[in-house]
Amino acid sequence: MPHSASAKKRHRQNLRNRERNRAVKSDLKSQVRKLLTAISSGDVAKAQEELRTVAKKADRAAASKTIHKNRAARIKSRLTARVKKAGQGGSTVDAAKGRKTAKA
Repeated sequence: MPHSASAKKRHRQNLRNRERNRAVKSDLKSQVRKLLTAISSGDVAKAQEELRTVAKKADRAAASKTIHKNRAARIKSRLTARVKKAGQGGSTVDAAKGRKTAKA
């Protein structure tokens, strides 16, 4: 446990910031899951809408230094490629199982 007043304050700040960062990361992951579900169900219009939300949340998380900016870019790039592939009717990866499935 911290002993000095400044260390106690820093500890309180760290706890508060950790909770905030966990919430932001959890929200981002939930949004990514929604996007992957939309892709696996074949709803391209909804997937594109969810992609915009994911990109916005990833950029905000990177701006607040919750995640690294390169991680946000990587998330956006990979998901954009998946949405684009789903729009073209290619094979996609099933969100629940992580296996490739053929698109009819």
